Amino acid sequence: MSQQNGLDFIVDKSAWQNTRFVETEVSTDLAPGQVLFRVDRFAFTANNITYAMAGDMLRYWSFFPREEGWGSLPTMGFGDVIASAHGDVPVGTRCFGFFPMSKHLLIEPSSANPASIIDGIAHREGLAPAYNQYQPISTDPLYSAEHEDALALLRGMFMTSFLAEDFLADSDFYGAQSLVISSASSKTSIAMAFVASQRGGVKAIGLTSARNRDFVESLGFYDQVLTYDEVATLPAEAKAIFVDMAGNTKVTRQVHERMGENLVFSQRIGGTHWDAGGDDGDIPGPERQFFFAPGQIKKRLEDWGPQGFQERIGTSLHAFIDSSSKWLHVERGYGREAVERVYNETLQGSADPSNGNILSLWDDADAAAGR
Repeated sequence: MSQQNGLDFIVDKSAWQNTRFVETEVSTDLAPGQVLFRVDRFAFTANNITYAMAGDMLRYWSFFPREEGWGSLPTMGFGDVIASAHGDVPVGTRCFGFFPMSKHLLIEPSSANPASIIDGIAHREGLAPAYNQYQPISTDPLYSAEHEDALALLRGMFMTSFLAEDFLADSDFYGAQSLVISSASSKTSIAMAFVASQRGGVKAIGLTSARNRDFVESLGFYDQVLTYDEVATLPAEAKAIFVDMAGNTKVTRQVHERMGENLVFSQRIGGTHWDAGGDDGDIPGPERQFFFAPGQIKKRLEDWGPQGFQERIGTSLHAFIDSSSKWLHVERGYGREAVERVYNETLQGSADPSNGNILSLWDDADAAAGR
């Protein structure tokens, strides 16, 4: 039996400011059917804070359960199979998918083939299939070795934005002429504005902090950028949709009140302003609709077929990644200090929006890659 030193970064589910590291012993002597990943590296953005906000509602805490009251936030990244007791998953297989903020991940594939590994471990039963999938890079049509960091940072949230915009477009944007997007500097919002600008037909209006205004304007994806204290100047004479990435109840109320009857749809996606939420029951206008990406994935797989779905996503994603070279600065961080620092900066909203943080709990790149 071989043992490895494991390490997990976990979060107090009732007070996200409280975190700690847990050291574990990880055995490579597996039960039949099990597969053990070394988690190489993962992305951490404001989108991961949204996972904490929706942790119970959308079962994000169920991905990687920990001791009572504590949880592990899902992150998107890359891992390598270092031990396998599954005949269809060879050691050395490198995959993209959801990984915990940990050094290792044990899964129990319910199905596996060269194109897809599906984790069937009991605590993930009932989750959307997209959440349980690990894609070997050797057959992944969206993968490119030179863009691994950008893929970890942008692929998951781009998928959300692509599908959210597609959901709205499928209803002809409810007759709206513009999308009002909060937390405009977040990468999910940037992707939403990018997809909308590529399609055309509706304007993208970004709402952001004064600190981030210049950055958001420099992107070139938004037709107009306003700070949060300028919500009262939103063009209210034409129909609009509110795309809420911030989860800020005060901002939501202001947008709904400003747009009045011309607010035709209110789509809730994120919670980057997690500490500014509250009861929105008395907000006037359309009822807020939480967007659930797996539902739109299922619909489009039926409409377009798997190949057509991959082609549409792939074309748009690669165009977005190409554009990101002009504004995204990737920063890698290794070890406990880096993970804790980036987590706290992101939680506090003080992270530079032009930075893309790629993290690993291993001490350096060689250790992360098992060298």
